[in-house]
Amino acid sequence: MPVDLVPVPVSQLERLEALGVNVARVLRQANLPRSRFEPSKAYVTTGEYFALWRAVEDAGGPPELGLRIGSEAQPHQQSVASLAALYSPSFGEGLKKLARYKRLVCPEQITIERVRGEARVRFEWLLASEDPPALLIDGIFASVVAMARRGTGKRIVPRRIELTRRRVHAAMLTRHFGCDVRFDAPGDVLVFDDGVLAEPFATHNAELLEVLVPGLEAALRDGGRTRSLADDVRAALSQRICGERPAVDKIAKRLGMSGRTLQRRLEELGTSYQQLLDDVRRRSARRLLASTDLDTGEVAFLLGFEELNSFTRAFHGWEGTTPTRWRANHSTTKGAMP
Repeated sequence: MPVDLVPVPVSQLERLEALGVNVARVLRQANLPRSRFEPSKAYVTTGEYFALWRAVEDAGGPPELGLRIGSEAQPHQQSVASLAALYSPSFGEGLKKLARYKRLVCPEQITIERVRGEARVRFEWLLASEDPPALLIDGIFASVVAMARRGTGKRIVPRRIELTRRRVHAAMLTRHFGCDVRFDAPGDVLVFDDGVLAEPFATHNAELLEVLVPGLEAALRDGGRTRSLADDVRAALSQRICGERPAVDKIAKRLGMSGRTLQRRLEELGTSYQQLLDDVRRRSARRLLASTDLDTGEVAFLLGFEELNSFTRAFHGWEGTTPTRWRANHSTTKGAMP
């Protein structure tokens, strides 16, 4: 499994304080003592990281706080993966480097899919048991768009953004990103016109890349053994499970092997394709029911169930109750806003 460590530098807390956030209160609510951040940063789990950002949301900061944090960060405040992206020759190459090296920083996966004239950049936290806070997603999206604009020197505008949350702060998001915003989506996705990936970066620096990339590649090789085939299958299923039940042969082909080989190797790991599919469906079902206004029939369709009754039976086996009753007890209740 990927290592569940997310770095939180003291500078990030100082940035929150500069933006008017009561950091002492936030840390108390997230149950993270300030001493963990001495002398310069702390490593927290995914759950603790989400708790931190939910506490920031609950602290009463302005709704645009995540957008400001993501868009106003300076290069010296960014991770080495973000710097490697900014020094790349083009936006597309920058995204590839960000996707490749981000997993060295935290258990977050970025995938880039080019289809029908679109470049779909999807973000997923591999070890999350719940949805990432909206504030965090806003910051991530804003940081990628800011990278595109800083690198190209142009006002790059996404084609649209797709968010798993209910409709909230739509006007604010549309104003910031300059594009259509879709809510109740199956995943958090930034969508660009495919041609935008070819835009050259004025910040390209081949000499600095020669310094950064060998170290990043070495770290990737050293850390590669912490990720298993089961993790790769889960990630592939999460990307493909949208209105169909992904066939084992399709997932196997994506991972460069036959369906029979995939199933044999999963058996050697003590699991199976069906177990991993059920795991991904269960996590996705909980997220969609808790965070969106999609009805249960739409959720069943997105998860690849042919009938609502099949989904209801499967969900009852996972959670011991029906999707409707589970949603009533777990739905996020923050009011929607225009």
